[in-house]
Amino acid sequence: MSPSATLAEVQDKNPAFVLHSIKNVSIENREIPKLRTEHDVRVHIEQTGICGSDVHYWQRGRIGDFILKSPIVLGHESSGTIVETGSLVKNVKVGDRVAIEPGVPCRYCDFCREGAYNLCADTVFAATPPWDGTLQKYYTVASDYCYPIPSHMSSEDGAMVEPTAVAVQICKVADLRANQTVLVFGCGPIGVLCQAVAKAYGAKKVIAVDISKARTEFAKKYAADGVFLPERAPAGTDPVEASRAVGEKIVAEFGMGEGFDVVLECTGAEPCIQAGVFAAKKGGTYVQAGMGKENVIFPITTACIRALNIKGSIRYTAGCYAAAVDLVASGKIDVKSLITHRFKFEEAEQAFELVKKAQEDVLKVVIEGVQ
Repeated sequence: MSPSATLAEVQDKNPAFVLHSIKNVSIENREIPKLRTEHDVRVHIEQTGICGSDVHYWQRGRIGDFILKSPIVLGHESSGTIVETGSLVKNVKVGDRVAIEPGVPCRYCDFCREGAYNLCADTVFAATPPWDGTLQKYYTVASDYCYPIPSHMSSEDGAMVEPTAVAVQICKVADLRANQTVLVFGCGPIGVLCQAVAKAYGAKKVIAVDISKARTEFAKKYAADGVFLPERAPAGTDPVEASRAVGEKIVAEFGMGEGFDVVLECTGAEPCIQAGVFAAKKGGTYVQAGMGKENVIFPITTACIRALNIKGSIRYTAGCYAAAVDLVASGKIDVKSLITHRFKFEEAEQAFELVKKAQEDVLKVVIEGVQ
């Protein structure tokens, strides 16, 4: 990466971490973004977390139908301080510290009007082509997609509201209720946050599954009531039958009888998807949140015979961000423990390289904003 100017030379402008093409990034000076409407605000970004989707665009240039065709600024998990407001803004003011919800929908389509704005085709979502993200000194966004955070919450806490809101949405899709049993596949950031949100919502028992011993150990300390580390199947075993055996073993080991009320799949790994179906009780709910291969072998007959409620979860819907702020602010969700590595803005590419390696000891990586 070759910055076009040193940060000291561009303090009065807008340094940004730009993805030009696949595996080609740089820090460059951009124009300070102007307010699009009188309902917009400009935020001085203070902290940004790195998400797997950011890394995916950097390494592959696309996620599904979202394809990188021109340079974009990366980053979408951010917090900061409001430095400018439009004349019609009423909910926040200059000087307010806020968590930024990174996707602003059209507000007019049927999905938006129903409150399912995560399905809006015209959403302006940070760091999703062709829209710029938040890894820049200043970011402009609709004022009602900024959520004030209390003084005891740090800017890092504010940035971590985004993945917390993803977990809130997953639990919302599952219609998760008190006294239910919950099985969560994956002990990465979203997985452990789902475990924590489930506990905060009163789940009776939350079990976490991962192939990483270190991550399952973290999950048990963090929020899970129990953890399961699958063993490698013997050579020659049919993959689906191996997954069935894993699902049934989890149910037996934790005394779940007919199976779990709710299964949250946060890995996208085919064996986990299959095992999740086999571990769900009849009439239970299975939510797919992790994204891996675009097509997998799915045990559809079992899903039908068990009359499972199978749902997909993406981003967040009405109320999720506000709930996430409350969960973090109240201390019910501890996001500080998830942050394992911190970088300065000029070290952004190093931060991305670290996340790409997917090491067991790396959970959440955050980048400090330009001062």
